[in-house]
Amino acid sequence: MLPINLRRIRDEKMNQLRKGQNAYAESEELVRLMKRAIEKEKMPVQCDETDSGYWFIPLTTSKTN
Repeated sequence: MLPINLRRIRDEKMNQLRKGQNAYAESEELVRLMKRAIEKEKMPVQCDETDSGYWFIPLTTSKTN
């Protein structure tokens, strides 16, 4: 069995957020990696904690003219 590469999974989920899609993480380590990457990129994301894991929801900035 192959080991799970959490950094690769983090990168895939960060790409989802960049595209404006929600991302979900269950494991504590993946959540930690995600929060660290989000903070590093200063990405506007809402993090919702549930009993089973975390939802990362990208915040969109709307411009009104």
